[in-house]
This record gives sequence, structure tokens and C-alpha cells, in this order.
Amino acid sequence: MADNDRHRPLREDVRRLGDILGATLRARGGEELLGTVERVRALAKGSRAGGERDFEELAGVLSSLPVGRALEVARAFAQFLSLANIAEQHHRVRRRRAYRLAPDAPPQPGSPREVFGDLLRAGVERGTLHATVRDLEIELVLTAHPTEAARRTTLQKHRRVASLLAERDRDDRTAGERREIDARLERVVLELWETDEIRHERPTPIDEARWGLVVVEQTLWDAVPAFLRSLDRALEACTGQPLPPATSPVRFASWMGGDRDGNPNVTPDVTERTVLLSRWMGADLFRREVEALREELSVRAASEELRARVGGAREPYRELLRGLRDRLVATRREVERRLGEPAAAAQAEPLRGLDDLLEPLLLAHRSLEASGCLELARGTLTDVLRRAASFGLTLLRLDLRQDAARHAAALDAVTRALGLGSYLDWDEPSRVRFLARELESRRPLVPRGLAASPEVRDVLETFRMAARQPPGALGAYVVSMAGAASDVLAVRLLQRDAGVDPPLRVVPLFETEDDLRRAGEVLDRLLRVEPYRARIEDRHEIMIGYSDSAKDSGRLAAAWALYRAQENVVEVCRGHGVRPTLFHGRGGSIGRGGGPTWLAIRSQPPGSIDGRLRVTEQGEMIEAKFGIPGIALRTLELYVTGVVSASLRPERDAPPEWRAAMERIAGASSAAYRRRVRDESAFADYFHAATPIEELGHLRIGSRPARRRPGRDVAALRAIPWVFAWTQMRVMTPTWLGLEEALRQALDGAERDTVLAMYRGWGFFRSTIDLIEMALAKTAPRVAAQYDARLVPERLRPIGEDLRGRLETAVDVVREITGHERLLEHNPVLRRSIDVRNPYVDPINLVQVELLRRLRDDALPDDERALVRHALLVTVNGVAAGMRNTG
Repeated sequence: MADNDRHRPLREDVRRLGDILGATLRARGGEELLGTVERVRALAKGSRAGGERDFEELAGVLSSLPVGRALEVARAFAQFLSLANIAEQHHRVRRRRAYRLAPDAPPQPGSPREVFGDLLRAGVERGTLHATVRDLEIELVLTAHPTEAARRTTLQKHRRVASLLAERDRDDRTAGERREIDARLERVVLELWETDEIRHERPTPIDEARWGLVVVEQTLWDAVPAFLRSLDRALEACTGQPLPPATSPVRFASWMGGDRDGNPNVTPDVTERTVLLSRWMGADLFRREVEALREELSVRAASEELRARVGGAREPYRELLRGLRDRLVATRREVERRLGEPAAAAQAEPLRGLDDLLEPLLLAHRSLEASGCLELARGTLTDVLRRAASFGLTLLRLDLRQDAARHAAALDAVTRALGLGSYLDWDEPSRVRFLARELESRRPLVPRGLAASPEVRDVLETFRMAARQPPGALGAYVVSMAGAASDVLAVRLLQRDAGVDPPLRVVPLFETEDDLRRAGEVLDRLLRVEPYRARIEDRHEIMIGYSDSAKDSGRLAAAWALYRAQENVVEVCRGHGVRPTLFHGRGGSIGRGGGPTWLAIRSQPPGSIDGRLRVTEQGEMIEAKFGIPGIALRTLELYVTGVVSASLRPERDAPPEWRAAMERIAGASSAAYRRRVRDESAFADYFHAATPIEELGHLRIGSRPARRRPGRDVAALRAIPWVFAWTQMRVMTPTWLGLEEALRQALDGAERDTVLAMYRGWGFFRSTIDLIEMALAKTAPRVAAQYDARLVPERLRPIGEDLRGRLETAVDVVREITGHERLLEHNPVLRRSIDVRNPYVDPINLVQVELLRRLRDDALPDDERALVRHALLVTVNGVAAGMRNTG
């Protein structure tokens, strides 16, 4: 089928949704509104086709609109972009189904059938393949970083649109049924138009945690067993052996309600309530599954083992599962009482851990197999067992995270109270000796009634809270800004003193470029501390942070620092006989480490993925990857096949001359980036003038403050709003700044052939350049120039002109390296998606510029200021929808 024919249904969906939106605009705003929107759209398309006069007229039209009409125009374009996004996601699911339905089609690229077949043909033994898949440890960690600009209410309606598009695709629909679906689509679009898309209250950490649980309940709960059934079939077809019943290569965790680094709203009480809410929903979801199993397993054939458990019950499985159901009900009621809600007395013992849930289910599975009911054993019962393996009893294992400096301050309060002096004044060897000695001691460390600051009490109470949680409720304890062995030892000691048993694994997070370069050295010192080494069971997890490293030194230099850090920590761990697990703290945008799943996994250093991977899924990427069941299935598939492929057929290491060139290029790129961002005194002033960074504080999209500390300097700002603000004005500075200078020097000098060979033959370098190319394709220098012209003082405008000139150089060097005449010409689907969106994003940007100008006018009346601010936040949502990520 021709490419145009394959994508014709997508164009029809977009056209249909656009027509429905147009009819809604006419009905709710009249012909004048629709006429204004159509005029703006025509000018934007003409502008993108090369019409400079069209662009000038477009900017003039939008700048002259009254605030109310500008708000309506921005909303119209933003809603169209959101609807187009839904249509594109649905089309991905449609294309996947069409691919799998074609009788003569080969396996889909990246699918288990394709990857497993390739591995076997490459010489991997069947037993090795099966063992690798069986023993995979992939954990996806959902985080609530403020990168999801859309309200939950809006996202729910978006899911309904996707569901209706799927219903409409069915071949057996009658004409009347299709008309009814169209009518329902019209109603949802009207609901969207009449719904306020702006949050008026900042979400609390509990709100964020509830949203994470909604993602599990509405999508992942069914997507995971569906994916594992397909994985099971592919594995058995390729190796002759299925997955064990209570096995899942993919598990889930969360930072929502546990990430207290820089977020004073996450208290010990909030974390404990988060665990309770998760446990309640887990008990409720498993109760429903057990009830369904009781309906299904009315069979009488049973093993002696099962009959011995249930006595003479005529329906042994129902009797067994009745007891499990009652324990799940009791678990739910226990949680309700702890939350302070009324709850009836339970008739059974609550479940204490995952083993209490698994034991009767595994007994039923063994009995069905022993009785010859193999299909029943491998049906719904196996789905429930795999859900238990994936989600545990609390659905999302909750990580805790805190800054290393907070633990050091707590220990300082303790040592001062004990008369030992100031822990903060000790050098690193002194700290390590003290911590190692205390780890082996059995006496309590923290004195009773310790007089301490609220910050210290919060740290100590967090550990006491952790000690109260049931087994499996908590995951890792992540130490932000880890820069020394003592940062890890401190957390281990504080856990021991609080009675956290078994202790949470302590995960150092290396974030800045300097910390990444020293990660191997720090880990080596840590693993030489015998009292610590003896307690980790020959395993260690290390987290690497993409966001702050890129903010610190630019995307290209950060990518190399991350690559080298992984190599170093893997080498150190293996030297100590320890199995490493790398935890990748990726953001949604390319500037913060985001990008296609398969590409990201396959670009890691050889040997760094050995069947184990943890990775964050942040903000809007959770909705993009897991919001629609079909997309969630594909996401899970790519994670598993990517890790299997990287484990069994890792990329070859780069030759020394490539690595040496990369070291020089990364150093030059980092230096160029820092000269602009750190050393240029007026750069921060330009950033605050040209971007909506200050106004973004009014967009209540996350519970955490945007700054680590007060101040206008870039260092005080978190990585998320840093990237978010540049994305809004369409320059994407953090993604490419620095590389344009470094790569231009390399291409114009003696390393030209080396750089071109690196792109052709080194997966890491190729994927890095390809990701940067994607980001560059979304930039819009002409739009960015409007921000300068309307918002930036004249003395600062040379900085913007310089940035846009450097952006042009970045585009040129990337095209030179890739051999592409036009960005993304090798990816026509993505190229077309961006081209289609641009005429709809550009007007929103131009409205945003004008609204920012008005909002910064001190003479603006207060009543009008509120309306302008509301309209501005609508444009922020609209640009986010058009760019497909925010931060």
C-alpha cells in the first residue's frame, strides 16, 4: 500500500475533528470567531509556505485583537492541536493492528517476534534467550515533575475522543452507528470547548499520587497482562518455553508523594498517606480480579494439595479464593481506618505482603495444571499472577528522594548533641570512618528528645515513617546531589537507626557534569567500606541525571558525560564483584534526556544494560506513552525488546580515535555553552525578558517550586522550567547550544572525516545527533525573533540575535553530519507531523508574545490583568500541545 494510502485514515480523522471543532466555534462564538480563526490559519499557512508578508500580517492581526478574542483564537488553535495529537496516537494503534492483521507481513520492527528471531539467527542459544527474558528487571518509575500542562479533566476527555475514533474504525458499524459516534464526538469536543483548561489551584503531592494510580487503573492494569500474553506467545514460539506464571519483566514504581528533594509539600505524613492510598487501590483492584476468578473457576477437578487446604468443599477453587477475597477486603478496611475513614469490622486477617497474595493464587495454578486444566491455568489466573508480579500489593512501589545536604545536616545535629563536634566540619575520610563505625554498632545513634530544626526533624521522621511501612510498599531511597561515599553511608546509617528493616537500597544520584565524571571514583570508595559492602548482597543501583547535567553543560557534553559515567560505574562494580543497575533519570524533552525508547536503550555503553534497567517516565510522557492502551502495549514491547537486544547483542565499543574526538568535542561544547549561560552576565536577564519563565509560576502544573533557592540566576532554577521556557519561545536552547561551535570546529578542521565516520558507525553518537536533529526541527527562529522585538530591551537584543545565528549554525552542522538536505528527511512521518503543526503553533506563539507584552505593562488594570494572565496560560498549554512536550 502506498504511504499516502496508509496515512489517509489519519488525514480523514484530523479533517473530521477539525470540522467538528469548526462547527463548535461557529455555534458558540458565531461566524465572526470562525472567520477570524480561518483568516489566521490561512495567513499562518501562507507564512510557512514562504510568505514573509503573510507572517507580518499574521503578527499584526494577532497583536491587534482584544484580549477576549485573542483568548478564543488561542484556544481554538490549541484545541485543534490536541485533537490532532489524539488522532495521531490513534493512528499509531491502527497501523499496528493493520500490520499484525496482514497475513504476509513480517513481524513488526521492535516486536518480540522480530527481535527474538534476529537474536536466534545471530547465534544466541534458545536457552540463553529464554533465561534473559525470564530474568529481566525493568522498572518504570512514574514521576510528577511539572511537565504535564493539561488538566486531568481534559485528559479524560481526550481519552474519550480516542476511544470513539477506535469505535468508528470497526468495519461492522452501520451508517446509523457511525452517525451516533460522530454525534458523541461532537458532544465531547463541545465539552472540551466549554471546559476551563487551566488549573486554578496547584496540585498537591497527594493529587499527583492519585493521578499516578489512575494511570494504573485505567490503562496499565489491563495493558500489562495483555502485553505479557503476547510476550509469552513469542517466547514460547522462539524458545519452546513460556514465561513462568508469576513472572513479569516490567515493574512499576513512583516518585509521586515520595520525592521530597526541594519540595516542602512532601512531608512524612504525605508519603505515608500516599502508601495507604496505593495499598487501598491495590487491594480493591485485586479484589475485583479475585471475584472474577471465583466466577470463572467453578470447576471441581483439583489436586490433593488444594483439597487438603479447603476440606470437602464442592467447588475447591471458589472456596480457596473466597478466603483471599476476604483478606483483600480486610486489607482495604484496615487502610480506611488508618486514613481516618469509617470502616466496618473485618472478618479476616489483612494481607501483610505480596507473598500472602501470591500463595493461594499459585496453589490454584498448580492444582489446575496437575488436574489437566492447562488452559484454565494459563488464562485469567495467570493474568492475575502477572499483575501481582508487576504491581505488587501497593501497585506503585514508592521511592523516597532527598538532597544529600539534608542528611548531612541531620547528622551534624546528632554529632553536636552527642558532643562529637560538627559533622559538617569533618573531611570526607573522617565522615566515612564515623559512619562505618556506627554501621557496625548496635547502640542507638539519635538521642531521644533531640533538639533540632524543623528541617532536621523532617529528615529523621521520614526514616521513622519508612520503618512503619509494610514490606514491598517502598522501593529505593535516592540521594540527590550525591558527591561522596558518605552521602550514601549517611542514609544507610539513618535507616538502621530508625529501624527500617529490611533497609531500602540507597541509590546515589549523580547529576552535574563534574559529579558524573567522578561517579566511578565515588562508587569505588563506597564499595571499599566493608560494613557497607557486606550489607548490599553484591548488587548496587546508581542513578544518573539527564536534566541537571544538560542544564549544567549542554545536551551534547552531558550525553558524553553520562556515557562515560555509565562505563565507569559498571567497571567499578564489576571490579568489586557487584552487579550494577543503572537508573536513568530522563525527562520528557530531548533537552532533558527524552527521546524514542528503542533509540535511547540501544545508545547506551556496551555492557551497561545487562538485563536490568530503571528509568523515569515524567509528566506528559506518561500520558503520551501509557494514556491509550494500544500505545501502552507498544511502549512496554519496546522496553523489553530493547533491553533484551542490548543485553545479548550490545553495541561494539568505539575505537580510541573516536572516543578521543568525542572527548575534545564534548569539552569544547561544554565550554561554549558555559561561556554563554554562566559567564555572560546579561544572559539571565535576556532569558527572563525573552521567555515566559516568570509567568509560568502562575501555571499550577506541579506541587514542587520552580527554583531550588531564591534568585534570578540560572543556577537557582530547576532544569524543568529552564527547558520549558525555552521550548515555549521555540528556540530549544538547552538542546543544541555549544554543539554548534564545537562541531563546526571539528568539521572545518582535521577531524571532519572522523566525525562523519562516528555518525555512520557509532550508535551512541548517531542517536545523540538524531535526537538533537528532532529538537532542531521544532525550532522557529522567526517566531523567536518576535519575542525579542516585543519583549526584550534593546541592550539585550544582541544576545537573541547571537542565539538565532548559532541556531542556524547548529542546523547546518547537523545536516552536514547526517547528509540530510532538510532536517528529518529520513523520517517523513515525523517531518510531516511537524510541518502540519507549525501553522497552528505559530499563531499561538504570536498571541503569547502580545499577552506577555500587555502583562508586563505596569499600567494594565488589575481586572484586565487577570484575564490576560488566564489567556497567557492557555497559550502555554497550546504551545505544549503543538510541541508534543513541555519540559
